[in-house]
Amino acid sequence: MDFDFALLLVVLTGVSGALWLLDFLFLAPGRRRRARAVEAMTALSEEEREARARDTLRESTPVEYARSFFPVLFVILLFRSFVAEPFKIPSGSMMPTLLVGDFILVNKFAYGLRLPVLNTRILATGEPRRGDVFVFRYPKNPKEDYIKRVIGLPGDTIEYRNKTLFVNGQQIAETDLGAYVGPTEPDRPANNAQLKQEDLAGVQHKILEMPGVWVGHEGTWTVPQGQYFAMGDNRDNSADSRFWGFVPEENLVGRAFVIWMNFGNLTRIGTMIK
Repeated sequence: MDFDFALLLVVLTGVSGALWLLDFLFLAPGRRRRARAVEAMTALSEEEREARARDTLRESTPVEYARSFFPVLFVILLFRSFVAEPFKIPSGSMMPTLLVGDFILVNKFAYGLRLPVLNTRILATGEPRRGDVFVFRYPKNPKEDYIKRVIGLPGDTIEYRNKTLFVNGQQIAETDLGAYVGPTEPDRPANNAQLKQEDLAGVQHKILEMPGVWVGHEGTWTVPQGQYFAMGDNRDNSADSRFWGFVPEENLVGRAFVIWMNFGNLTRIGTMIK
């Protein structure tokens, strides 16, 4: 079963906030009244009155925890939902741009503010641009997050044949950079991989191709309105729109913009994603 962290965070924030509010509105006033009554007991010494008043004002353990954790949970929820969300790269489909083990941050503001869990857009702030590296909920299983590059926008015609990409009839320029010698995907060595630089509407980025390897699916696609065509930079080892179709607008999560950690390669910390 898929773990829904966003739902858990919403539930914890809601429960702790509701408990704190319930105590503030209904229970705390009663404790203060009882404390004032204790302070008025002239038969007790001043020390006894102060001690009993403190005990009377003391919150229950659940309320104490709720008061402590709610502000933290609320800030995390707001930041994760509307500012930036962390993700870990699990596969090599975006090599050489992203490597297995990269921890990235995704700009949640780039494609519109969305309600957590429901993913309903409440404020339009922008749309994906060709060349963006974006995170989205996999159309075949929306509980699973994918990361790819935006290749086709609504209305575009995309063609991919013989390892050559065409957008609206125009061949996308590639520059051969020679054999790839960088990090490889675990248990999947990039033997004979060729490194190329692609110019996608002015967005220059590197891709990998495997000479002699058949990608398994070629063709021509027209992108419907409200949807996007996505491909991985590791062109011969990426399950993307060539295989499972388009990315609906409602599945968008955000734009990846920086690598903030890679425990196996600290030099990648702070690398901007382009």
